[in-house]
Amino acid sequence: SRPPVVVIMGHVDHGKTKTLDAIRKTHVVEGESGGITQHIGAYQVEKHGRKITFIDTPGHEAFTVMRSRGAKVADIAVLVVAADDGVQPQTKEAADIIKAAKLPFIVALNKMDKPEADPNRVLGQLAEIGVTVEEWGGTVPIAKISAKTGLGIDALLDTILLVADVEQSHIVANPDACGAGTIIESHVDKGEGPVATVVIQNGTLKRNDWLGIDGAAYGRVRLLRD
Repeated sequence: SRPPVVVIMGHVDHGKTKTLDAIRKTHVVEGESGGITQHIGAYQVEKHGRKITFIDTPGHEAFTVMRSRGAKVADIAVLVVAADDGVQPQTKEAADIIKAAKLPFIVALNKMDKPEADPNRVLGQLAEIGVTVEEWGGTVPIAKISAKTGLGIDALLDTILLVADVEQSHIVANPDACGAGTIIESHVDKGEGPVATVVIQNGTLKRNDWLGIDGAAYGRVRLLRD
């Protein structure tokens, strides 16, 4: 078994990044935070002694492209919806992408600390786009959170681990195989040259391994940062 990879999706301004920040503040593995660079797009947290890998979606376009290439980057999705603003066009788009990828997912109702938060109205809107949460007799778990105050973040992580337990038979990897995975993002660094953030989904990647992308050789791994 390996740590589940969780992708956070939702409408712009509904608090995806703030939710990730709140999770990171409370549970980042000790000693890691010093080395985190802002644009990395992926990190691991620990809860009940178990690790969870989070990736920040680099916008819907990139995610749609990843999906169209058949790359299943994540095991579980979290759909963030603002409790005061409700379902927006990108919320529906994200829900469609999650369903098309057949990803198990959790709804995180964010901004629950706001006086104008109206969770019932939002749950009704979600039902209209085909997302029926457990409270309404559906199958989708829900976590009510406030990324701003940290409310419900622990419960969200517990729910993620529960979903991971249900999906356990799929969340596996063979550490002895060659490293294979998906590039989340990449950039050229002045000092280091080409740098990529990669989620290794099977096997183990080592320094000096040859890299092949779609069958073409791309040189070797010069440096690895976990």
